[in-house]
Amino acid sequence: MHRVSTVSRRLLVLAVALTGLALPSAAGSQTDVGSITPSIRGTLGAHGWYVSNVTVNWVIDPPPNSSTGCDAFTLTADTTGTSRTCSATWDDGSDTRTVTIRIDKTVPAARAVPSRPPDANGWYNHPVAVSFAGSDATSGLAGCSSVTYSGPDNGGASVAGDCTDNAGNVGRATYGFSYDATPPSVTKVTAKHGYRSVLLGWAASPDTQLVQVTRSLASSPGRQIYRGTARAFRDKHLRPGAKYHYTVTAFDAAANSAAKGLTVTATGRLTNPAPGEHVSSPPRLAWLPVKRASYYNVQLFRGKRILTAWPTHASFTLPRSWVYQGHRYRLRSGVYRWYVWPGFGPLSQAHYGRMVGHSSFVYR
Repeated sequence: MHRVSTVSRRLLVLAVALTGLALPSAAGSQTDVGSITPSIRGTLGAHGWYVSNVTVNWVIDPPPNSSTGCDAFTLTADTTGTSRTCSATWDDGSDTRTVTIRIDKTVPAARAVPSRPPDANGWYNHPVAVSFAGSDATSGLAGCSSVTYSGPDNGGASVAGDCTDNAGNVGRATYGFSYDATPPSVTKVTAKHGYRSVLLGWAASPDTQLVQVTRSLASSPGRQIYRGTARAFRDKHLRPGAKYHYTVTAFDAAANSAAKGLTVTATGRLTNPAPGEHVSSPPRLAWLPVKRASYYNVQLFRGKRILTAWPTHASFTLPRSWVYQGHRYRLRSGVYRWYVWPGFGPLSQAHYGRMVGHSSFVYR
């Protein structure tokens, strides 16, 4: 096509010479000028950015009389825009092409940003949101992900996220942490009466790190009376007949907690039943033993004395019925008071010491 056009132009020049017409200038006719086409090899990412090395070759058709800047070239470094221009000249004219290459091969820097610090002792104990932030020096940051962790419990938990730049490169990051949202357990809270004291005991799950005991009396606010790792605690200096409410709270390493309560009526030396306790079956009367006592005298009153007994141990279970001073008695609804004295030596000597104590119960 180019050769035919050249021959035609020469014929046109001859015709012009014979007729005296003016010859059109070369700049005004570009239809037969050759073309320059850039051939680009590389991995194209997003938004016109390349994410690999880029090689550019120039395809010039037909071969030009001369050219400038048309050598092949390769770009290996990140760039926000590198331009190269190829110019070529033919008999019939010239052409110029410019390419601009943008390269970003570097993934953005990403980092995790938790929504709050750990809840306790380096542990999270309820769901935590983690967002990811980053930066990109070349194409700029397009966006980052976020995630919320809500379990399972794991001392080595982690979440992963990423940030994407405008070229489509993805940078990733992880956030490691400890997570425990399950409270420990506390069970078998018991109380063993002593003289103006109570020995509290409890069982706690293996993950329990700390136990706290609070005590309240009537409507008064609770007061902490113990904090530690033991499985028992004796509370002293109580007022016999007063009702105390105890709360035993177990904490794990993540500060999760579980609590169990127990209400106790304080006793003196007479420990069972508790003062004023309601019973529905013949109770076992119990008291603190007295050193060197060989027996005890127990007396039961309902308005008047209706029973006396001499057990050799520090307890006596009331029968359902009995005979005292020729009269038969049995437990019936009402308030009963009872007293205990220690006896020393043979029972026949009737050598009694100071009264151990007195108390009451209600039978119904």
